[in-house]
Amino acid sequence: MLLWPSLALADTPPAKSSLWLNAGFYSLHFDTQRGLRNPNPGLGLEYRLNEDWSVTAGRFMNSDSAHSNYVGAYYQPWAFAGSKWGVVMGAFNGYPLAFNGGWFPAVLPVVSWEGQRYGLNVAFVPPLKDRLYGAVSFQLKVKLGD
Repeated sequence: MLLWPSLALADTPPAKSSLWLNAGFYSLHFDTQRGLRNPNPGLGLEYRLNEDWSVTAGRFMNSDSAHSNYVGAYYQPWAFAGSKWGVVMGAFNGYPLAFNGGWFPAVLPVVSWEGQRYGLNVAFVPPLKDRLYGAVSFQLKVKLGD
């Protein structure tokens, strides 16, 4: 099945466990007047434990042009048209206006597409007053091994 030309997706789910590498995020911010950074380069890993669960960790340049770290878990129990739907829950740091740059918890809705070699995670980031800015965040990933 082809969802768009650059991301060929398999009709069957990926192997139960797999390791993915990503180069950060690209965020489309809702408030375009703030001069926020849309490209959020970094390095992260995602390890799929089974059909529903993955764990993830990484580091990236956030929308405020500061370094952020994250650690978390994806829970995606619903499948629809080659995609997996659920939430990613975890903790982030490095946002100067959010908790003085310290760690804070987050739960975000996410949808993922995974092919034999490439994948995409798309998360909705809701705004949090004047601390965090809302966006739709895209994360391309490549499968390591196999």
